Parts: sequence; structure tokens; C-alpha cells
Amino acid sequence: MKNLLLLGVVAIAAAVLGATLATQSNPPMKLGAFSLSLSVKDIAASQAFYEKLGFGVVMGDKRQNWLILRNGDTTIGLFQGMFPRNTLTFNPGWTSQNQPLPEFDDIRVIQKRLKAQGVKLDSEADEKTKGPASFSLSDPDGNPILFDQHI
Repeated sequence: MKNLLLLGVVAIAAAVLGATLATQSNPPMKLGAFSLSLSVKDIAASQAFYEKLGFGVVMGDKRQNWLILRNGDTTIGLFQGMFPRNTLTFNPGWTSQNQPLPEFDDIRVIQKRLKAQGVKLDSEADEKTKGPASFSLSDPDGNPILFDQHI
């Protein structure tokens, strides 16, 4: 019984160590701030609706048909005539409060890593550039995902 218990403890420790080593050799990507970019028909009506839910405008230009709204740590973008569908958006280099991060995975690093894993991209960032860039892909159900680095 004692040996069986010891064997169980060793097996659990090995599993935890294996998971830790796997994570260290393939650390999670730092995707940055997350928001949902909504494709809206009437930006003024959408703004009024989301303000009733407690969202407030934090940036954007209604005359250019885009606004970013926030409620706590939840961020949504309203985009009239810019996206064909609602889009998951990641902003490498930004916190959820749109503040620059001291360290982050550059968009080109994220793009290379996804391509190395066989992920098909719909559009690509120029890997020879630095600074702001974007790329996009779609999940298996066709939901668009935008990676948009502003810094």
C-alpha cells in the first residue's frame, strides 16, 4: 500500500513537472489587450445602446465611424462600414486600458509562431518592418480574428 501511494505521488509529480517543462519550452503567446470589434449598422444607435449597459467612450471618432467603449476591463469597438463581421481583436503591446506594456510579443513574432504551427493567415504583417502592423486569420468556424499592433 505504501509503495502504491508513493508511486501515485511520483506519477503526479512527473505529470506536473512534464506540464511545467512543456510550458517553459512553448510559453503562451502574449497577445495583448482583447476586445470585440462589432460591425454595426448605425454607430449612434449602437453607442446609445451600449451606454445604457454602462459602457463609455474611451477613444475613437464617430465622424470616422468608429468608437472604442469600455466598462471596467471589458472593451468593445463599434465600427460602421469597416468590418464585414464581428471580429475578435487582440492588440499586442497594450493593456486592457490601452496603456503600453513594457514587454510584449511583437506582432511579427506572433505571426511567425502561428505560421510555424500551420495556422493559415488571411492577411499578413510585413515581417521586414517594425512598429505598428496587423494580420488576420479565421477560426475553424469562420470567425475573423484581427491582431492589430499600434506601437
